[in-house]
Amino acid sequence: MIRDPGKQCVLVDSHCHINFEPLCERMEDVLGNAGKQDVAYMLCVSVNMEDFPAVLSLAREHPNVFASVGVHPNETSGREPDVEELCALAAAPEIVAIGETGLDYFRSHGGLDWQRDRFRRHIDAARKSEKPLIVHTRDAAADTLQILRDEEAAELGGVMHCFAEDWHVAKQALDIGFYISFSGIVTFKSAHAIKEVARKAPIDRILVETDCPYLAPVPFRGKTNEPAYVRYTAEHVAELRGMTLEDLAYATTSNFFTLFSSANR
Repeated sequence: MIRDPGKQCVLVDSHCHINFEPLCERMEDVLGNAGKQDVAYMLCVSVNMEDFPAVLSLAREHPNVFASVGVHPNETSGREPDVEELCALAAAPEIVAIGETGLDYFRSHGGLDWQRDRFRRHIDAARKSEKPLIVHTRDAAADTLQILRDEEAAELGGVMHCFAEDWHVAKQALDIGFYISFSGIVTFKSAHAIKEVARKAPIDRILVETDCPYLAPVPFRGKTNEPAYVRYTAEHVAELRGMTLEDLAYATTSNFFTLFSSANR
């Protein structure tokens, strides 16, 4: 484990879904490609209970892959874990976080109390398991932040993953102790607000991710994303901040192991 990476270019894909098709069908290539681009570690994130065993298996098979446990806010057809089950699953040494969880009002409509209740259960599980949160929010920033405040999530810490909001939202998330993670969206020409956040956010509170197989960065936009491509996101964020890639990699890698402290295994 890297505890003092120096100024090596060592990157972490802090949020990926390599258990999804088509990546799971060519796992050796995916992991090999990541290594060639200095992506030394990745966090494979759970979205439902049905696929969680595959996520956990990947982390057990590959020492540079970590895992989380949780149910995505848009999931409606799978099994709903209670707090006790989430905590029991989070006790596995490969599990470094609870999530992804949060709110999504873009894909889900109507009465969404069930989504807010699920979010609160995940926060409770994070508190009891002493693992940080991976938070997804879309068209629901105000409610997401309010629930995090109401549930005193600042005590737990976590990350606003695939950040796609403006500086006003970012500042509120930072104020409650959360990290901001940038995906390939930040490389898109139209992403002016996200680029502003990438410039302004404190260097010790940012991460980079792919959210693969989705949201490939420029120059791969529209293609299947994979952990190797997090380098292009990191390069773009470094350019926006006037930093070298090596310095950005050092910061985001150190931030990852600070936030997900149980990854220091």
